[in-house]
Amino acid sequence: MKHLPLALFVLAFLIHQQCFHIHIEAAGDDFIRTRGVQFLLNGSPYYANGFNAYWLMYMASDPSQRYKVSLVFREATSHGLTVARTWAFSDGGYRPLQYSPGSYNEQMFKGLDFVIAEARRYGIKLILSLVNNYENFGGKKQYVNWARSKGQYLTSDDDFFRNPIVKGFYKNHVSTVLNRYNIYTRVHYKDDPTIMAWELMNEPRCISDPSGRTIQAWIREMASHVKSIDRNHLLEAGLEGFYGQSTRQRMRLNPGFQIGTDFIANNKIPGIDFATVHSYPDQWLSSSNDQYQLSFLNNWLNTHIQDSQYILRKPIFIAEFGKSRKDPGFNTYQRELLFNTVYYKIYSSAKRGGAAAGGLFWQLLTEGMNSFGDGYEIVLSQSPSTANVIAQQSHKLYQIRKIFAKIRNAQRLKRARAIRRDQWLARNKGKPIGN
Repeated sequence: MKHLPLALFVLAFLIHQQCFHIHIEAAGDDFIRTRGVQFLLNGSPYYANGFNAYWLMYMASDPSQRYKVSLVFREATSHGLTVARTWAFSDGGYRPLQYSPGSYNEQMFKGLDFVIAEARRYGIKLILSLVNNYENFGGKKQYVNWARSKGQYLTSDDDFFRNPIVKGFYKNHVSTVLNRYNIYTRVHYKDDPTIMAWELMNEPRCISDPSGRTIQAWIREMASHVKSIDRNHLLEAGLEGFYGQSTRQRMRLNPGFQIGTDFIANNKIPGIDFATVHSYPDQWLSSSNDQYQLSFLNNWLNTHIQDSQYILRKPIFIAEFGKSRKDPGFNTYQRELLFNTVYYKIYSSAKRGGAAAGGLFWQLLTEGMNSFGDGYEIVLSQSPSTANVIAQQSHKLYQIRKIFAKIRNAQRLKRARAIRRDQWLARNKGKPIGN
């Protein structure tokens, strides 16, 4: 009963605004889908609290370390976290997934197989990113260097987005990952509902073309390629959310730099199923105080959620956010204030059936992983107050899902009764009623 006010709010909003109609009959196949500004799971609106853990495949590639993947999933589910975003790439260098174009490390692939199998066991959906913008784990620089070794004259890492040879290398990687047969689940990745979505690239940037045309063309081409292989899964571009030339009036909201992406134009591409936004005011506005950074965060999230709702008409995930303990004067209260700000924006939209569907903080670790710490890490067992903030948000979003599911079930029951009534009337048409 303590959630009755929320239930009444949702019902009143749906009745009076008439902006949301639950009438989807899904196959019940456990794939996440979209309709309008909502995610759907088996026909019911889906909202999720989640986390980033880029290291999952890397750790799972060593059988002696796989327990850490299992442990972090167990800790996550105990706090209501149901979506994890992680890397499905490691290009060249130390312990790669891809030694060279088309040549793969089976031990690393088995690690990714294990991650997907464990996620399924713990009821966690995965967002798998397919390449990095940065040099970590190879990224676009490695792809460009591979092409140079094949005789291509390339002058910039941004040629990743333009050169046909490089694009061919990337498309081959996409095809290899999507068609991978998981040795543990015995399901091809492209057929596995444990995977919520593919991500084209982690934070694509093309500084050499601030007009945005280069990345726009690349996203369009690669989205089409992904969808030609896999129609089961959702796709997102991996964007940070910077505005571009298609909405010049919005560009003033960007934190002082242009990187060749366009939040509106990029996400309007038909193959892109939902939008993402990242938010690191402590990095982007490092010379500003906490109050100014929080003010920026509020405006940044409000604008992107509204634009997803009314312009893109697609769901949005706040796919990365956090506050570093390395920030000058850092304290836990400041981090939790930022988390609560993000979580409140999501909850306020979700309870109205809006576009904001969840948030993924950066990043979740488990104990004994100090070398993976970057300042933003959360170890739930070591940060009880932050863990409580996270768990409370998970609970709130779960309650919203339950309420929408009840509304949907009531509507289905009403339709079923109407069908039975119509059938009865048809059978008894013309027959006398009573004595």
